[in-house]
Amino acid sequence: MSEGSQKDNKENKQDTVLAWREGNVATVVLNRPEKLNAFNLSMWQDLGTVMLKLAADVTLRCVVIRGAGGRAFAAGADIAEFQKVRFSSQQAVSYAKPMDRAVDAIRQCPHPTLAFIEGACMGGGLEIAAQCDLRIANQSARFGIPINKIGNVLPYPAMIALVDLVGRSVTMELLLEGRIFTAEEAYVKGLVGRVVDDNIAEAEVYNSARRIAEGAPLVARWHKKHATRVQNPTPLTAEELAQPFLCCDTEDYKEGVAAFLEKRKPCFKGK
Repeated sequence: MSEGSQKDNKENKQDTVLAWREGNVATVVLNRPEKLNAFNLSMWQDLGTVMLKLAADVTLRCVVIRGAGGRAFAAGADIAEFQKVRFSSQQAVSYAKPMDRAVDAIRQCPHPTLAFIEGACMGGGLEIAAQCDLRIANQSARFGIPINKIGNVLPYPAMIALVDLVGRSVTMELLLEGRIFTAEEAYVKGLVGRVVDDNIAEAEVYNSARRIAEGAPLVARWHKKHATRVQNPTPLTAEELAQPFLCCDTEDYKEGVAAFLEKRKPCFKGK
């Protein structure tokens, strides 16, 4: 993916997911603004493909996921297609495969992921945001999973992510009431880590992405791996307990210590 691909992608209006990079930060855009970026089957398929491609790019250091148009991160699912592709349990199981692929690709992405949430973040949009490492919302953001209103049940991958993120009580509040949270309420309940005024939200998100990208990339990947591991109740082995100290054998560690002592900015190479 080249830095000049932003313009090329923007000109292709048929793409449901756009992606480009600036330096070592990639941006992924859910691109159905006329539908408030509601997920259809093609978008789930495209999102998985894009995220798997980005995961394989070892030169990246952060991935920002956002919605096109500024009015929504993603307003849930495109229910208009349900009668054709998701109207029986057999169809739903088939439909879930690209959903699971996309969700897994975000959760397992080795690079730090940051959800930039503007406007509506509903249903599948909140499911995607919950898989990201960080979530920053603007003041206009709204959150909810009101699928009880259409008789739908949340898939297990999304349930696991939400309960891990905000606990059973808040998850039940979202699902049983189907109520919509404001950005401030979402912050208080732990759905997002930061709420920023609308006019500075984009700048704050990319400042955060650049701060992430300036850190040692191997360390970011280890931290992601270890944070996932400690959620597993199985006791850590002696080998696992020793893993954090392997960083001391890396070139980046030597460079970081030297830069600190020499009072200069480190130049990390991911080695």
